[in-house]
Amino acid sequence: MTKQPHRHIDHLENRTLCSDVPIWFIKKMNMRNRIHILFVLFSLVILASCQMNTQKKTVSPDKVTLSANVLKDKIKGGWAGQTIGCTYGGPTEFQFKGTMIQEYQQIVWYDDYIKEIFQTDPGLYDDVYMDLTFIEVLERCGLDAPADSFAVSFAHDDYKLWHANQAARYNILNGIKPPASGYWMNNPHADDIDFQIEADFAGMMSPGMINTAAEICDRTGHIMNYGDGWYGGVFMAGMYATAFYSDDLDYIVAQGLKPIPEKSKFYQAISDVINWHKQYPDDWKQCWFEFEKKYTSEKGCPEGVFNAFNIDASVNAAYVVIGLLYGNKDFFQTMNIATRCGQDSDCNPATAAGILGVILGYDKIPAFWKPAVEKVQDLKFPYSSLTLNQIYALSYKHATQLIARNGGEINGENITLKIQQPEVLRFEQSFEGMYPTKQLLVRKDFLDESIKIDFTGNGIVVLGNVKSQCGVEKSDFVALLDVYIDGAKVEQVKMPYDYIVRKYDIFNKYMLQNGDHKLEIKWINRNPDFRITEKSYVIYANTPVKPLNPGQ
Repeated sequence: MTKQPHRHIDHLENRTLCSDVPIWFIKKMNMRNRIHILFVLFSLVILASCQMNTQKKTVSPDKVTLSANVLKDKIKGGWAGQTIGCTYGGPTEFQFKGTMIQEYQQIVWYDDYIKEIFQTDPGLYDDVYMDLTFIEVLERCGLDAPADSFAVSFAHDDYKLWHANQAARYNILNGIKPPASGYWMNNPHADDIDFQIEADFAGMMSPGMINTAAEICDRTGHIMNYGDGWYGGVFMAGMYATAFYSDDLDYIVAQGLKPIPEKSKFYQAISDVINWHKQYPDDWKQCWFEFEKKYTSEKGCPEGVFNAFNIDASVNAAYVVIGLLYGNKDFFQTMNIATRCGQDSDCNPATAAGILGVILGYDKIPAFWKPAVEKVQDLKFPYSSLTLNQIYALSYKHATQLIARNGGEINGENITLKIQQPEVLRFEQSFEGMYPTKQLLVRKDFLDESIKIDFTGNGIVVLGNVKSQCGVEKSDFVALLDVYIDGAKVEQVKMPYDYIVRKYDIFNKYMLQNGDHKLEIKWINRNPDFRITEKSYVIYANTPVKPLNPGQ
């Protein structure tokens, strides 16, 4: 045992160790000191090596070179992953609100599944067909297409929309243009998930270019969202952009979050998920529980403030992150965990599987999932003129154009990405000074009488729609409603019967002077073939409601 160190030192006779300590100096020491100093020095070498490895994970490279085939494969993986994830979670969408989907709840999959959903439930794919509208605008109008081009295109399309998207569509068709169409005073769903689920295209056309992706999101995301609703899309696009040059999920999530202002609720929510993942690295359900306790009190969307329904962007973004971090780059587990977190359980696995699809590339998506995609990739995607194969090609085309524009290089089959360092966006916050205090379920049809509501607070949203008495599916009828607050006419609301161009909520008004108010809605072009259905209304005030404690 005493000879082995001697042979080692003799072998290194003319070398130095770290800190430039010469070997001859060590040889003059006694054996105990030699062993001691070698132990210390080699420990320093190991520590330095660990620090270098850590540095590689946390410091962004300046440039990264990919082959053209790898870039194409990653883009294809992103779109295929999104389509698979949306389909996988489809049957559970909003069936599990405020609860996780237990492991014994089986989720179906088979090779013809996507093709069947294309035909029987195309509205499921609002995650994707909104993206495709934006891609078509970019191809038609160029990479610098203004917000109005995107807005007009989706507002006049014939696909189904909900929440912030539908509210924005109505606003645009009635003269409220972006960014006002997504601003929370005009859109009660400004913090909802809508742009978050349709920002994939911005990340997939901006490999390594997180600020470029954010700029595209600024033009498109404010059409329908504001504040946390907009940040959700920027965050997802940022993770997509980062996934092209890193497979470190912790790093990808952290980079995606960097453009988001730290004082926003969105940033705080995702930061907490990251910390809970570190605290409970092997238990996604405990992370889910911690998040539920702190963040699932809905404030914005009037459909969810007093029940378990939660379509808030920050909540559902947290479920995406839980899927990514706890999925550990396993395609099924990533998608499955994001689904089993509940709420918008088709959109969340779509995003998570899309980001992981970019990391892995299409070739490395497990073969089990591919036949379902390959059966539809030459079919026109629902509500689009494009096929998946055409989408792959267009995203690659737009990506290479942006790469060349933003300091990258394209040399034959080698493509060099100029990696951008994230820049923090401006701070936006929806529903400041607005706290939901009361909801009343009405569920009443109106014809001859006005809708009358006395309330105390600083805002109100009235939920409802136009209903046919004759069961007709199509009609051009538009109800005209004059709205009065405290006796003064404040607006004439147009309520189309047509589902595609409908007004999502009957009326909303925020930032009134806090106090007692009288609301009256008069139907001035009554038609006995229709009714105005008031579903419910939500009251807001400038301070949170105090919990009732009868014992005090």
